[in-house]
Amino acid sequence: MLTIQSHWIYELAINLASIAVREAKVAVFLLSFLLLSGCQTTPETTQNLNTDALFYDELFTPVAIQSPEEIFALPQEVIIEVKQAYLKDKSIRSKNLAVHDWLAQYIGAQQGGFEYRDHYTRNAQETALSRMGNCMSLVVLSAALADVFNIPVEFQDIDVEPVWDKRGGFYLVNGHVNLLFSPVAESNTYFVRGSKVLIDFLPERAIRGYSKKTVNKQTLTAMYYNNVAAEALVSQQLDLAYALVKKSIQLDPYYVSSINTLAVIYRRKGDDKKAEQAYRAALSVDSHDVTTLFNLALILGEQDRLEEWAEVHKILELARINNPFYYYDMAQHAYFEKQYQEALVWYKRAVEKADYRHEFYFGLSRAYWATGDQTLAKKNMEKALTLTGDLNNKRRYQSKLQAMKSW
Repeated sequence: MLTIQSHWIYELAINLASIAVREAKVAVFLLSFLLLSGCQTTPETTQNLNTDALFYDELFTPVAIQSPEEIFALPQEVIIEVKQAYLKDKSIRSKNLAVHDWLAQYIGAQQGGFEYRDHYTRNAQETALSRMGNCMSLVVLSAALADVFNIPVEFQDIDVEPVWDKRGGFYLVNGHVNLLFSPVAESNTYFVRGSKVLIDFLPERAIRGYSKKTVNKQTLTAMYYNNVAAEALVSQQLDLAYALVKKSIQLDPYYVSSINTLAVIYRRKGDDKKAEQAYRAALSVDSHDVTTLFNLALILGEQDRLEEWAEVHKILELARINNPFYYYDMAQHAYFEKQYQEALVWYKRAVEKADYRHEFYFGLSRAYWATGDQTLAKKNMEKALTLTGDLNNKRRYQSKLQAMKSW
């Protein structure tokens, strides 16, 4: 996935719950590599993991964080509003209107009822008021609304193809979670109507081919805390990140992603010994977790523990080729060394792995321009412009494209 080089030393580290399919990209991280998703692993052992031994509170300033109850809490005005909307629709449309079907329509995630926002994990209240967020935000809000009507829910961790991102010195790998509403008997009736309803930004056909795993609310909440911890880590709020990930681990000691996040925090604190302790703990849960193995390999390599490093690296070498940013970094290196044809090869390989990244096309555009192929340079700059959602990037790409067209 990634290799240890003198030019780029990266560290794998997290799993976040966000969206991760082409139609709607969500949110994860690496300079340390963080997986933002719900990639829950099954413990290989039933022995108790002493997570208390992993925490070193004395290294951090205490920070207050929201409680699990606050994550799913809704303002009273929102509760009143949704109840009134249901009663109004029920009186107009049908006495037997299935409440779980109605609520799914009310949320309207696939019809633009909520604005998808990458790297934006928020609680139910914030999501309800802003009507935006990533897939974890949607799941939390939907679960909170379902609770208003006593609708049973089922949380799902979707094993989608990873979507790569890079932000704040971290590589991000995005996963995906969603939930199902189950039918319930309406008031004064004795029957259940309809079937389960999917709540997701993505249409069901987009995730039909992926394996799914049901997780309980406690694990889902642990994922939420890990998401927010990763976001705090990217913004260099180490005290906050530590408090959040500690809560995540306490909720689910076998959620490997959170243990990796904790280790990355220790690395950012400059304490490799504590980081390695956390990585070893994660491997006791899942000995084949690539994220953990890569992070551990970095420490082993830096400490010249080469035999141990080699054993770990044999597993990682195969994973390396699946990371599009590996090819992108190689392309960047070749480009700035003025090896433009070589850069083109690497940029194209990056695009093959992740054709949704605007900077890959921007790199292709520059490399084509340097080789004199103005047509392909303009074409790839236009592609970069269509893919980016960042205003500064849009202005930058528009400026470059105008300059190319006036050449």
